[in-house]
Parts: sequence; structure tokens; C-alpha cells
Amino acid sequence: MASSCHASLISLSLVLTILSFSNAQPAAPAPGPAGTPNLTAILEKGGQYTSFIRLLKETQLDKQIESQLNNSYAGFTVLAPTDNAFNSLKAGTLNSLSQTEQVALALYHVLPQYYSIENFQTVSNPVRTQASGSNGVYTVNITSATNQVNISTGVNDVTISNTLRSTFPLAVYSIEKVLLPNDLFGAKPPAHAPPAPAPAGKTSKSDTEGPSEAGTSTSSNSAVGIKWSSLAGLSLVGATLGALL
Repeated sequence: MASSCHASLISLSLVLTILSFSNAQPAAPAPGPAGTPNLTAILEKGGQYTSFIRLLKETQLDKQIESQLNNSYAGFTVLAPTDNAFNSLKAGTLNSLSQTEQVALALYHVLPQYYSIENFQTVSNPVRTQASGSNGVYTVNITSATNQVNISTGVNDVTISNTLRSTFPLAVYSIEKVLLPNDLFGAKPPAHAPPAPAPAGKTSKSDTEGPSEAGTSTSSNSAVGIKWSSLAGLSLVGATLGALL
């Protein structure tokens, strides 16, 4: 009986020791705040944005956008064209653009404000993008009805087809066309035509007139010529009369 009580006391002591040890362990740290959204990782997870990722990397905008997210209170919205969208472009479209124009094209797909799908319903047009040129900031027009968001550039129109991320400060939406800014792809005004050449065989008045005397005009030369011819005529008449007499 005594041994049984002793064993129970030992077991109870072990249990208390284990419990006290467990309570002494430091608590697991609370989850920290979410880090800056990684735009490239979001697009890679989407699986069909290889061309857009390459454009962002070649223009070094992927890092710039992520860096600006740290200092932006308004957030950003990215309109990400799919690979099919880039494949639908006319061959050589991107290669025909200068480095500066490629940067503008990439930035044209970035809005300097966070927009949820619901926010698009009350947006004021035109909507600014991150792109700009000699004519100022590039803009788009956005309309929304029954959860369908349409975007117009003046050159082409597209509808948001999918949401890749909708949490502030970064919203990423999928589109099936590359947005073409009017400043880069709009119709160019016709160049002024050069003046038509003169018809063959015709010459200008200045080519047929002789050189004028220095310091006198053409009209004054004509008047002088008339006076001298009149004097020459009077002399001839005088000579004729003298001979008859």
C-alpha cells in the first residue's frame, strides 16, 4: 500500500514538472505584417503572362513598381495582357518601338491608384496611367456595368477577363488585348505635300525680264526708256526738216 502511494506521488510529480516546463516555453511569435506584393510572382502564378513579364523586366519596371508600392498611399492597379494578347499584335510591333516607347507601353498598363472591381463603377474619366509623353499623361476611359469593366484607349477596347489579385495596395487584372496608347499607335496626321513644280515650258516673269539698273525700279526704268525714245524721235524730225530747207 505504501509503495503504491509512493508511486502515485512520483507520477504526480512528473506530471507537474512536465506542465511547468511547457508553460515556461516562449510563445510563438505572432505573424508579421504582410510584405510588399511581388508583381512578378503574381503574374508567374497566373501562368500566361510570360510576354508581359519579359516587357516589365526588360524595361526594369518590375522592380520600380514594387519599390513604389512601399511609398504609395493610393496603391496601384495593373492591367496584365495575356500571352495571347501579345501574340495577336502585328508582327514586329514591339521591335518597332524605341526603348522609351516600350517603357511608355508598359507603364500604360499601370494605373497610379488601387481600384477594386466595385471602384470602377464610380471612376471619373479620363483615368490617368503611369505613362506620359510629349503630349502629357496617357489616359484611358473606363466604364463598368454589372461587374463587367471595359477599357478604351481610343485605338482599341478590352474587357477585364479575370482577377489575379484584389487586395490593397495592389490590384492585378487580366486582359485579352494589349492596350495601345493613341500617342504611339493612333492615326498620324498627313504630312504637308511639297509645292508642285512649274509646268514644263513656262518661265516666271523674273526669268524673262532683263536685269534692272542698280538703285532704280522696273517701273522707273520703263518711264526713263519712254523719255529717251521720245527725245530720239524729235531729233530725227529736226534733222529731216533741216535737210528739206
